[in-house]
Amino acid sequence: MDIKDKVAVITGAASGIGQAVAADIARRGAKTVALVDLTAEVDASATAINTASGRDVAVPFRGNVSDDAFRTRVYDELCTRHGVVNICIPAAGITRDALSVKMNRSTGKAEIYPVETFRLVTEVDLIAPIYWALEMVARMADYRVGRDLQRWDPREGVQGAIIFIGSVSSQGNRGQLAYATSKAGLEGAAATLRKEAIYHGVRCGVIHPGFTDTPMVRALGEDYIAKHVLPATQLGRLIRPAEIADAICFMVSNSAVSGELFADAGWHPAA
Repeated sequence: MDIKDKVAVITGAASGIGQAVAADIARRGAKTVALVDLTAEVDASATAINTASGRDVAVPFRGNVSDDAFRTRVYDELCTRHGVVNICIPAAGITRDALSVKMNRSTGKAEIYPVETFRLVTEVDLIAPIYWALEMVARMADYRVGRDLQRWDPREGVQGAIIFIGSVSSQGNRGQLAYATSKAGLEGAAATLRKEAIYHGVRCGVIHPGFTDTPMVRALGEDYIAKHVLPATQLGRLIRPAEIADAICFMVSNSAVSGELFADAGWHPAA
């Protein structure tokens, strides 16, 4: 599927991987790229992309990706003003890392990971991405029905692509119970959508980045990165967001690529 002249929606687009892939998709000729984020920086990101592209391709939307009404409003505006969405990359995510069970030195008792925190992380990192994807598939289905098109025929060419942002943590990572659960859950969602969404001509995949140079990873601290991340990475450095963006665009545009792609820079942590 050619990215040129397509409409894309990207969450978490104010920074990190989301921002990088939004810029890359715009550079590859997309008609419209919706940048969705909770922070005000999304406006600056859209302006920077438009300046670099020399055209008004990026449209910012500020809001909570877990808000159903906000998601509906974004898709309503995109479909009305720019046409059906062809590309969905729900990249917004958070971490709230802590051991699943840890001893409280003050009380001498074991404490478990707070269920409220678990629900928060899975709401943002698992449920929200799935529903941004489902919204796209539903809009595509409505679009096709409105043109008397039913089951997708391969001769039409692929109509859309969804790429979930997984993580190497989906294989399990110390201190990331909620985050790892969310990223592993996206694998099951993608596997199901691969079977269902193709009825409407939409493909679905998952990319699993390794430790990437994003604000989320930098928040771990330089000392932690130097001691626990870089020694286990074959490249000996953090992955650049642009490298992940390039891999995502490859997954979007090459219809022969299905399933999951690991972009981990040779990440092999010790047991």
